[in-house]
Amino acid sequence: MSGHEPPQPSNHTFDYKHVGGRFLGLVALALVAFAAVAFGAFTDTKQFAFSYLFAFSFFLTICMGGLFWTLVHHAVDAEWSVVVRRQMENIGSLLVVMGLLFIPLIFVAPKLWYWMTKLPGQDILLDEKWPYLTKEFFWIRAAFYFLFFTAASLWLRRNSIKQDTSGAAKYTLLNRKITFGSLPLFAVCLTFAAIDWLMGLDYHWFSTMWGVYIFAGTALSSLCVLVLIITALRNAGYFKNVITIEHYHIMGKLMLAFTIFWAYIGFSQYMLIWYANIPEETIYFLRRNTESWQILSTALVVGHFFVPFLLLLSNMGKKSPAFLCGMALWILAMHLLDIYVVVLPALHKAGVQLSWLDFACLVAIGCTLAAAFLKRLGDSPLWPLRDPRLKNSIALKN
Repeated sequence: MSGHEPPQPSNHTFDYKHVGGRFLGLVALALVAFAAVAFGAFTDTKQFAFSYLFAFSFFLTICMGGLFWTLVHHAVDAEWSVVVRRQMENIGSLLVVMGLLFIPLIFVAPKLWYWMTKLPGQDILLDEKWPYLTKEFFWIRAAFYFLFFTAASLWLRRNSIKQDTSGAAKYTLLNRKITFGSLPLFAVCLTFAAIDWLMGLDYHWFSTMWGVYIFAGTALSSLCVLVLIITALRNAGYFKNVITIEHYHIMGKLMLAFTIFWAYIGFSQYMLIWYANIPEETIYFLRRNTESWQILSTALVVGHFFVPFLLLLSNMGKKSPAFLCGMALWILAMHLLDIYVVVLPALHKAGVQLSWLDFACLVAIGCTLAAAFLKRLGDSPLWPLRDPRLKNSIALKN
């Protein structure tokens, strides 16, 4: 760490003039997209169910990642991330919106999770998983997930904003205590949400590494979104003398680390299932290596690991905001492909069948979250103004 103390920056409030009419444009586009999605829900309910779950899962992982990085910041008492923490908090706080966007899935649940249509005695494997796979317990778990995600993300953000006014170090200590209680619950909620909503698409299939696999994509994709947001704000004139190339260097190193982690978990899961060769386990990969699904699965391996791994090795690249933004967009595209390959083969078993609903659901949920995020930007300073570690964070050297 450097010992000098740079002057306190002043351009800490988001000015909506940098948004212009884009906020209203996002709201209008979201409404139009949701109208189209509603039409699709009545004309092709099953396709709507899977397309909506695909889009919902993609954005949910990003929002959960925002909460994860906030928890990590407080848990390890990090200094480097103080200047970007408010944007982590803003991303995580969108989980309350995701809770509302989950409601349409309630009405099409039997189309997605077909175990709900089974009666006791019809399937011995389902009977063995009772009482976990029961409708009542399923909805109780879903309510608990969102209750925790919402409470933790909003509580941490509220304390952080209170510190902007008072400057009291007690809020730093309080958030650290909240984090130590929240981290185990975060791991449990993310893991079981992934099992319930994604693995549950085929209740015959199981993997003990599934929660970690989804977590790897969650952490990486949210970090990419953070890089894009920070860069957009810097280009608009914010974070002057606050976020430096040193911060980008750390975020680039984390992007490389979680790219490797995602590949390690994905390969370990595949290798163990391939080696054991148990029919209930292999069905997941057999389906995704059928016809055109095999092309997407191969593209996922190459695009999600080999391409970013090789390009992120260079220190020069990790210190270039433009380069990191390009890599962030690429990795987000690969994460989108990853979630698509997880969800849609459960509907189109014979091969890829793109639907306009896939894109409409992405636009509807994405524009809703983008509009909510822009509103969040103006609700509080863009970085924690009176965090005790702010000056050290600004003066970061690594």
